[in-house]
Amino acid sequence: MRFTQKYFAVAAAVAVSMSASFTVSAQQITGAGATFPFPIYAKWADEYKKTTNVSLNYQSIGSGGGIKQIQSKTVDFGASDMPLAADALAKDGLVQFPAIIGGVVPVTNMDSVKPGELKLTGPVLADIFLGKIKNWNDKAITDLNPGLKIDGPITVVRRSDGSGTTFGFVDYLSKVSPEWKSKVGVGTAVAWPEGVGGKGNEGVAQYVQRIKGSIGYVEYAYAKKNKLDHISLKNKDGQFVQPEEASFAAASAGADWKNTAGMGVILTDQAGAKSWPITSASFILMHAKAEKPAQSKEALKFFEWALKNGQKSAIELDYVPMPAATVSLIQAEWKKIVDGSGKAVF
Repeated sequence: MRFTQKYFAVAAAVAVSMSASFTVSAQQITGAGATFPFPIYAKWADEYKKTTNVSLNYQSIGSGGGIKQIQSKTVDFGASDMPLAADALAKDGLVQFPAIIGGVVPVTNMDSVKPGELKLTGPVLADIFLGKIKNWNDKAITDLNPGLKIDGPITVVRRSDGSGTTFGFVDYLSKVSPEWKSKVGVGTAVAWPEGVGGKGNEGVAQYVQRIKGSIGYVEYAYAKKNKLDHISLKNKDGQFVQPEEASFAAASAGADWKNTAGMGVILTDQAGAKSWPITSASFILMHAKAEKPAQSKEALKFFEWALKNGQKSAIELDYVPMPAATVSLIQAEWKKIVDGSGKAVF
C-alpha cells in the first residue's frame, strides 16, 4: 500500500483550518464528524482543491459530534459511521448516503507477535473487552494460538468520545456475544466495563503504541499509518481472515442499499469465506431542505467528484470505493435535497 505521511499532514491541516465560525463562501465546504473516513476525506480534499480551487474543511470530531453539527446546521454536511434510522432522519429532515467502506481493526502491542499472527474469535474478543480475559496466556487465547509465545496482562484501549468506529466494533461484539449484547449493547458511546479511553482513532492508536500488552480498535488506515499490529479474526463462515481492501469488499458485496432506509446498511458479521467481520460504511448527512442551497450544491459536487475520481486514492488507503450501481442509488438520494421552492439543488 502506498501510504505516506503526506496525507496525514494534509489531514491535520484540514482540521486545523477549521475556524470558529462556519460562515463561508461557495468556494469553501464545511463538514464534521467521523474519524473513520478522515484520511480519505483529507486526501480527496487535497486533490479536489488542486482541480477546482474549492476547499473542504473537515473537522474530525467523531460521529456523535458530526450528527450534532448537522442537526444544529453549523456545517454543510455531517459524517457518521453509525447510520441513522428512518425515524431519526425524518425527525431532523435529513438525507443520508454512504460515501466509503472500510474496516475496523483490533490492534495490539506485543513484541513477540508479528502483524496478523495472533488469532482471535469474536466471543474471545468480546470477553477481553468485557474484562473477563485479563492475561494474554489465558487458555481461550492460547488454544487458538498453539506455539505462539504470549503472556502478560492485557490493557484494553477504547474510545472516550462518541464514535462511529465504536458503533461498528460494539455492533459486531453484540452479534457474536450474548453477554456483550445484554450487558453493554450498541451505540456510538457505551458504558465500557474495561479499559482506558482515547479520543478519536488517533488517540486510541497513540495509547496502543505506548502501552505494552494493550489491545484497541481503529480504522484500518490508522493501523497502517501507526504501524500497529493487527490480529487475524475468525469470520461468520469460520475462516480466519486478515483486514485488507479485498476482505472489506467481500463483506460489502451483498449489501442491500436499495431496500434499506437511508441506505443505512450495517456491514458487520457478514457471511462469506473472505469477509472481514468488522466492516463498516461511513455515511454523509445533509438537510433535505437546504437553507444554503449554493453550499449544499458545492458539497454534492465534491462527493460527485470523489465517487467518480477518488477510487484510486481510496484503494491506496485500504478503503473500498462505492460500486457503480451503488453510486447511481446515491445520486438518486441527492435529488431529495431541495431549495426553498422545492427544486433539487443538484
